[in-house]
Amino acid sequence: DWMDRLIRHGILYTVLIFMGEYFFGSILKAYGICPWDYSAARFQYRGIIRLDYAPLWFAAGLIFEKILAKSA
Repeated sequence: DWMDRLIRHGILYTVLIFMGEYFFGSILKAYGICPWDYSAARFQYRGIIRLDYAPLWFAAGLIFEKILAKSA
C-alpha cells in the first residue's frame, strides 16, 4: 500500500538524517567548530539534535526522494 511505503520511507529518512546530524555534530563539537547548538531547546539531545525536528526531517526526506526520483 502506498501509505505504508510513505510512512516507512519517511521514518527511514528521519532516522538517517538524525544519525548524520548526530555523527557529524559530535565530531564538529569535539573540535569546537559545530555551527549549531541546540542546548537551550526543550527536546534536544546533547545539544546536537532536536527531536522536535522529526516531522520536518520526515517531510524533507520525502521531498528529496521525489526530487531525486524525477532527475533519475
